[in-house]
Amino acid sequence: MSLTRPDGRLPEALRSVSFQRNFTKYAPGSVLVKFGDTHVLCTASIEEEVPRFLKDTGQGWLTAEYRLLPGSTQQRRPREVAKISGRTAEIQRLIGRSLRSALDFTALGPRTLTIDADVLQADGGTRTAAITGGYVALYDALRWLCSQDQIPSLPLIHQVAAVSVGIVDQVEVLDLNYVEDTQASVDMNVVMTDRGDFIEVQGTAEGQPFSPRQLQILLERAQQGIRELMILQQQALKSEIGG
Repeated sequence: MSLTRPDGRLPEALRSVSFQRNFTKYAPGSVLVKFGDTHVLCTASIEEEVPRFLKDTGQGWLTAEYRLLPGSTQQRRPREVAKISGRTAEIQRLIGRSLRSALDFTALGPRTLTIDADVLQADGGTRTAAITGGYVALYDALRWLCSQDQIPSLPLIHQVAAVSVGIVDQVEVLDLNYVEDTQASVDMNVVMTDRGDFIEVQGTAEGQPFSPRQLQILLERAQQGIRELMILQQQALKSEIGG
């Protein structure tokens, strides 16, 4: 079945993706990542301390925070200050889990990396853009630690990227924008490593249940999209991953 997407893409096509590194002055790692009209500022900060449960273990940690800024959507969103929503908490846990999969925490040493993902403009796929851009910011922060002789080499064990897939008008599509997301009968987010292993698969039928065959097609679309995103990450970093 054919499908005309709002921006004219083929079902298996990503939106235009870009990474603008060193977007801010002070963070050791910062990148403005764009998935089409979804724009997320990802920054990586470093603290020379770890959570209490890791004290005296010699291991480091990574955590993440995520926010939709007030002007990121068509109607202003109030700032989440005293209490964050369940959605925000779930997304920042996902970002943290995903990027922790990239790291050797013993090699990192007793320090904490914080990835902040601030959505400047939301048009679907903000969590997957945050993970994909967050990896680039993380890489730059680790490279900064190397340049300061704080660690001998990059403590990376995986490259990580993420993408959304879904079923719109009975067609399996890659990298949904907001309009497609609201129309999708199935919505799924997939996070993977450069080895082709899954870190997380979040899939929900919003309408009719989906078949094993449809699931297979969705995962194949996601795998191909993530391979393309990893090439773009590498091109943005202009160096070998783990080098």
